[in-house]
Amino acid sequence: MKYHSWYPNKCYESHRLTIHYSPLTIHHMNYYSLNNQSPKVNFAQAAVKGQAPDKGLYFPENVPALPKDFIQRIRSLSKEEIGVTVMKPYVGESIPGEVLQGIVAETVNFDFPLVQVDENAYALELFHGPTLAFKDVGARFMSRCLGYFNRDSDKHTTVLVATSGDTGGAVANGFLGVEGVDVVILYPSGKVSPVQELQLTTLGQNIAAVEVAGSFDDCQAMVKQAFMDADLNSKLQLTSANSINVARWLPQQLYYFYAYQQWQHEQPPVICVPSGNFGNICAGILAYVSGLPVKHFIAACNTNDVVPRFLQTGDYEPKPAVATISNAMDVGNPSNFVRIMELFHQQLGDIKSILTSYSISDAATKATISEVYKKHRYTLDPHGAVGYYALHKYLADNNEKGIFLETAHPVKFPETVEESTGSKIEFPHSVQYLLGKQKESVLMEPSFGRLKEWLMAR
Repeated sequence: MKYHSWYPNKCYESHRLTIHYSPLTIHHMNYYSLNNQSPKVNFAQAAVKGQAPDKGLYFPENVPALPKDFIQRIRSLSKEEIGVTVMKPYVGESIPGEVLQGIVAETVNFDFPLVQVDENAYALELFHGPTLAFKDVGARFMSRCLGYFNRDSDKHTTVLVATSGDTGGAVANGFLGVEGVDVVILYPSGKVSPVQELQLTTLGQNIAAVEVAGSFDDCQAMVKQAFMDADLNSKLQLTSANSINVARWLPQQLYYFYAYQQWQHEQPPVICVPSGNFGNICAGILAYVSGLPVKHFIAACNTNDVVPRFLQTGDYEPKPAVATISNAMDVGNPSNFVRIMELFHQQLGDIKSILTSYSISDAATKATISEVYKKHRYTLDPHGAVGYYALHKYLADNNEKGIFLETAHPVKFPETVEESTGSKIEFPHSVQYLLGKQKESVLMEPSFGRLKEWLMAR
């Protein structure tokens, strides 16, 4: 099955999206706002703005097809070669080839091992980067792109980001010391793990942490209001490093190619993605539309079940986030689901042909961590556990093999994991430097007015 550049007069096959056009070599990629009230922009403009002036998310005008022999040759390619091939059409002319090569090389200079856990399930471990979370790839790619775009500018860019756990640490690490870029991270007080909090609050330099006495949704609402505020935007050049930003969202496709590169079975894998804001799984589906062989996707959610309910009922009803032990997925209104809708031209039936979604309780998550540790001596983090459980729920009705994404190192969730396994987690060498460091944060009530006042006074 071949997937080619996206044109509106597509045709559908049952259970599978087919596009009957020749591949298009894209030298110049434009991005349009999903609210359709803003001018089209190139990759550099989309990355620097973060969100369109009409408050819509940017979306690529074309979904490029992979080169014909790319999948056949994938096992002989390096991570850098795969990364450049996948990202070049999206970046277009915004970044010269040799610069992009350097950015990709620095982005993916750690391992992405595919580890067999049981007879039918494999873990794609995405926690071998500097902050032990899958978000390292997007944050490192974006920080280096912004560094390049800012190279001749005397105006500082302020990256404003809300985090439910891992985004903040990855962004802080990715942007630390990048010239011309200041980073402000909002996180919900008491709702991120101790390691996550240390990663956000101990770096100093150009990184500032704002501890909000509220939920992740409060943090996200404050950030969204900041982007809409005329005073702030006249004083600061604001951009976002959440997965709404194309430079953070698009490189997440690379995990799926690295997984397939290591896949040893004849049939393509079913892929299960722990999902909160839906940027990661949306990137995976984008890779699939470009031509990556995938049998089916599963969005594994915790108690925050807006997408599983939508796929069942056809009613999309966001609601306030509920706190769970898989805190990075505590999102009641996932920003990126609108991009999945756009990929399938708002056709629910077409989305359901490639995507299934389940909601998994905290009790089932803990039981899964415990059972997998006892049976297979594999330690899941709470997000990976949600993914493992959902994958097996799907495989029970389908005689297939699959991959679930282990999105963060278990050490980030010591209480839950140690209680469930009865075993102490060793601190990886890469984060031992955090121990004993003093956190520095600005405590703030969940009020945009207060955030605005603080940002204007900095």
